[in-house]
Amino acid sequence: MELSDTGESRLNGYLFVLQRTLGTSLSKDVVRDAVREIESHLRERVSVAKPEPDERASLEQILMELGPPLRVAQAYATERTLDEAVTTGRLLPIARAIGHLATTTVVGFVASILIVVGYAAAVGGLIIAVGKIVFPDYTGFWYRDGYSGALGTWPSNLSINFWPRPGEQPAGGYWVVVIGVLMAVLFFAVTNRSARKFLSWFRARRRGIFELPE
Repeated sequence: MELSDTGESRLNGYLFVLQRTLGTSLSKDVVRDAVREIESHLRERVSVAKPEPDERASLEQILMELGPPLRVAQAYATERTLDEAVTTGRLLPIARAIGHLATTTVVGFVASILIVVGYAAAVGGLIIAVGKIVFPDYTGFWYRDGYSGALGTWPSNLSINFWPRPGEQPAGGYWVVVIGVLMAVLFFAVTNRSARKFLSWFRARRRGIFELPE
């Protein structure tokens, strides 16, 4: 089937919406390749289709089988971001994938909260380490009234904060920097590994998120 000007306009309109939607979450190079792949698939389908009962109905059937451009773009973007995050294991692709799932799925939203908490704890460890170096007299562990106790800020005798309270004396020196760095490394490693495992599980569970119909 050869498309008329009207058919070409309909097909190009579909591809335009698809391109604009993909552009909100993927790079220009990826969007260009995706649109080229989908356009090639559609034109191949059109070339072997029969204009029955007419060109418009035949073309709409092909587009309907592929799906609305917004849904196709979402599925394609999800698969690409998941593949990149799981394959590379880098922080930025993982953050992009988690952010994408957080805005499109309930399980992704819940997982994103836990993962953000983990990364925040890692950042907190770095802040403690840097704070002890820059403000050694105001960052660290503190004894209250000379008694030892559990770590915390409620009726406990030992606390960790960035400003000593009345009646508190420092408990320890620059080993707080080591604790902060170890805390940052541990939380980052565990959170990053957990995030990658979650994305790998989600990708396996949703295998074939984006598939072009035969």
